[in-house]
Amino acid sequence: MKERVFVTGGAGFIGSHIVEALLQEGYEVTVYDNFSSGRRENLNNIINDIKIIEGDILDYEKLKKSMKGHQYVSHQAAQLEILRCIEDPLIDLRINTIGTLNVLKACVENRISKVINASSACVYGQAQYIPQDENHPTNPNWPYGVSKLATEKYANIYHESYGVSIINLRYSIVYGEREWLGRVLTMFLKRILEDKPLVIFGKGDQLRDFIYVKDLVKFHNLCFGSNKNLGNNVYNVSTGIGVSIKELANIVIEVSGKSTEIVFENVKEGEFSRYMPNRKRIPAELKRMVLDNERAKRDFNWYPATNLKEGIERELSWIAENPSYWRQTDIIHV
Repeated sequence: MKERVFVTGGAGFIGSHIVEALLQEGYEVTVYDNFSSGRRENLNNIINDIKIIEGDILDYEKLKKSMKGHQYVSHQAAQLEILRCIEDPLIDLRINTIGTLNVLKACVENRISKVINASSACVYGQAQYIPQDENHPTNPNWPYGVSKLATEKYANIYHESYGVSIINLRYSIVYGEREWLGRVLTMFLKRILEDKPLVIFGKGDQLRDFIYVKDLVKFHNLCFGSNKNLGNNVYNVSTGIGVSIKELANIVIEVSGKSTEIVFENVKEGEFSRYMPNRKRIPAELKRMVLDNERAKRDFNWYPATNLKEGIERELSWIAENPSYWRQTDIIHV
């Protein structure tokens, strides 16, 4: 019999890529998603090869019943909007923390042997040094990071109390085909296709670590396929390479082949842009976020295979072929 994997948030950007890769590796996959941000169209190419259950991780009884009969769980469902978590941290707490507690509890009830929990670089807060390894102090600057850090702490308790093997993956900035609209790269790509100038808040010296989604998925699946007793562990999933927002804009321009202007806007944190009226600069903005991935390399012999220029070329080609995908109502500010 094929091993069965239960993927929460499996219709989302990252989740749908995970589902595709798991199928390719011979797993039987169930997608559990409430479709608040996930899309059925993300699964169009594999719709006949998977089971889809429309459900919410806050609905514990349905979650527990739906999970029955699976061996592994990949927990990707989450509230992702940074501005939303700042404005209403209770929503963030309910979905990310209580929702994850429901997942962990259901895993124990269903005797799941291994769980992958999607965490985030946001658990670190402002960098005290870069690249930030897994031992970097955790001092989140946003409620989102607090909710994700709490899930890691609960995961440790569930491992210690019930013996569930749980791997927490701290994602850096994940990009690629099907990415949601709202983060800086997607805004650059959308504007360059519309022949509009690229808008950078401040000097553009903020550093970010961009990991291509299929490289992340490769590591994710290595965790499932490993026979190692991982217990409860934490891994950065990243490139370890810092790229400034100004450098990112120039790469986008180079890849597009257009002679697009870059506009540096002096917009304060928490205020709206004059050039993009629906775009607000996030308060308590991270100055540097570059994650050390040596632990993942050491334990799994995993290396990111896609350089940033190549990955952006793929995402730009994809959105050029799917212009309706990024609708204005879908903006997620992260």
